[in-house]
Amino acid sequence: MTNETNCSGGCDGCTSTCGFNGSATVTLNLDDGVTQECLAVAIFEAANKQNYIALLPLDENGENHDGEVYLYRFIEENGEPGLDNILDDEEYELASDAFDEWLDSHEFDDIVYEDEE
Repeated sequence: MTNETNCSGGCDGCTSTCGFNGSATVTLNLDDGVTQECLAVAIFEAANKQNYIALLPLDENGENHDGEVYLYRFIEENGEPGLDNILDDEEYELASDAFDEWLDSHEFDDIVYEDEE
């Protein structure tokens, strides 16, 4: 998997310097050759002190109808943001629980995406 990240703002609770503000997009080049455009919903920290990113896959119209979310490790190399796969089930559960807590604390229903404005 490779990715391109377009960050543009300030993070909510993130220690990253990427500048993510909830309106960034990420283009995933998946192993099967498919390119998937995603909206970066949140960068958050889990109990293991690792940062993670939640990505909302978008269709060709820039929408998500099924509510599916992808979770990845969020890393920085030489000041550049990047993603890494979560390969361990225990780590995935940790990240998933942290994202659920993030959703609860941010009243996810109140988030408005640029395409919906």
